[in-house]
Amino acid sequence: MKILPARRLEGQMELPGDKSISHRAAIIAALARGRPRISNFSTSADCASTLACLAQLGVRFKREANTIIIEGVGTESTMLLQAPPSALDCGNSGTTMRLLAGVLAGQPFASTLTGDESLRARPMRRIIEPLQLMGARISSEQDRAPLQIEGRPPLEPVSYALPLPSAQVKSCILLAGLNASGRTEVIESHAQTRDHTERMLRWFGINVKVETNKQDRTRITIEGGKPPLARDFSVPGDLSSAAFLIAAAALLPRSHLILQNVGVNPTRTQFLQTMRELGADIRVRNVRDVCNESVGDIEVRGTGALANSKKQTKFILRGTRVAGLIDELPMLAVIGTQVEGGLEVRDAGELRVKESDRIRATIENLRRMNAEVEEYDDGFAVGGRTVLRGALLDAKGDHRIAMAFTIAALIAEGESMIEGAEAVSVSFPEFFALLESITER
Repeated sequence: MKILPARRLEGQMELPGDKSISHRAAIIAALARGRPRISNFSTSADCASTLACLAQLGVRFKREANTIIIEGVGTESTMLLQAPPSALDCGNSGTTMRLLAGVLAGQPFASTLTGDESLRARPMRRIIEPLQLMGARISSEQDRAPLQIEGRPPLEPVSYALPLPSAQVKSCILLAGLNASGRTEVIESHAQTRDHTERMLRWFGINVKVETNKQDRTRITIEGGKPPLARDFSVPGDLSSAAFLIAAAALLPRSHLILQNVGVNPTRTQFLQTMRELGADIRVRNVRDVCNESVGDIEVRGTGALANSKKQTKFILRGTRVAGLIDELPMLAVIGTQVEGGLEVRDAGELRVKESDRIRATIENLRRMNAEVEEYDDGFAVGGRTVLRGALLDAKGDHRIAMAFTIAALIAEGESMIEGAEAVSVSFPEFFALLESITER
């Protein structure tokens, strides 16, 4: 994919449905009593994998444009799926695998979850351990997919403290808790992760309690044995996808971009806060509640040069703050090349086990573009205010690397080529078309 430099972005648009929320909506609706309608469902390949797996489990659904009508399997007291005829292929989607594992642990049959080469290399011990504590039998090679799951309903309720921040692990346990014989609780003590699952379970009529103490220790509790109720659900625009367009508009002088109906859940807005601290002109307007999620319109005006408002020599991201930025860190590395004093990220070792080694991929591509960077085991440092040069770049088959370096190419001098740019279809198939529609060269 050839990318040419841009002068500015100008436009107003709505974005496809949030990927994280769409996964959860499809899975919870599939377990519900009735026929929930999910509007603005994500167009991503990852969410298509979730729908394909649900179909293999006997869930019927009808698609009308970007609306999905799902026939839930729930009754007064059961949420019985059908044993799949073959292994469930999750494609590239870790969310599909980890959330469905929680559901399948409480089903009265054996099943196998697998995926592509990248997904089969990702760590799954983090979900295997709590599900085994709940009574499911799970076998795997070196704690990686394929996962053979023998469901053992009803599952044993547990109180499980997350060893590291992970919304996927939390959601896996909560979904398993639907088929447990009592009260299941998950404890977050490191950092609060995305809370879409808790919000959505409440929307679908499940009793979920969330309590946070003075030490910022959060306890999430769910009562098992009750299927979700069928309720229609509207998916907001994807803030993680919006981040790339927001970054481009902030970095290109005289840009003006309005993104309407974007999810601005407080557990997802760390990127907006960070950009403001770096001097970006970003405003969120018309915030309202839609299906238990905060939704708003995001306006960005391009200032070009960014600076650390905290007046430190280098802008540093570390500790619990990193968990809320994990998807946006490659984009922030690119942004760091335009920040006075540069940017450093630590405590982000989780990036090593994403769809690619995102630390290594980010470092290699920035070096090709003339950026001064340093690699750490758990992060990176980027020297500030660099004139990036167009280069041959490699997305490493990773959608977020592809999008981050498309934005890098827009602000660079000269033409860039991105190998593997088609990976954007994993989360944001419309990315290049929408970006082109608002780009002035």
